[in-house]
Amino acid sequence: QVQLVESGGGLVQAGGSLRLSCAASGLTVSSYAMGWFRQAPGKEREIVARISRGPTITYYADSVKGRFTISRDNAKNTLYLQMNSLKPEDTAVYFCAAGSAVITTAFTVSNWGQGTQVTVSS
Repeated sequence: QVQLVESGGGLVQAGGSLRLSCAASGLTVSSYAMGWFRQAPGKEREIVARISRGPTITYYADSVKGRFTISRDNAKNTLYLQMNSLKPEDTAVYFCAAGSAVITTAFTVSNWGQGTQVTVSS
């Protein structure tokens, strides 16, 4: 049974940093396409960043490029999202995601975490 468990969310002031973690069980993060999505109230779930299975190839949404970094620790079987220079518009529930192929939209995700709230105050 696949489980993705996020942690690290919280309340932070604008300009601050947070690191989200996604501990995986039932799958190997290096063998799956992994990603982070977010969903703000009243908005659709959108991809924030993704990392390919196998060789590390990353993608970032334009809104977070240069501020967020996705990475994985294969030994810990954990996915991370380092978020720097946070803005109030980054406020959302952040979800860890896994898929068998390239993750582009929510429809390409086969497994979801439960989500972790990130709130950025101005």
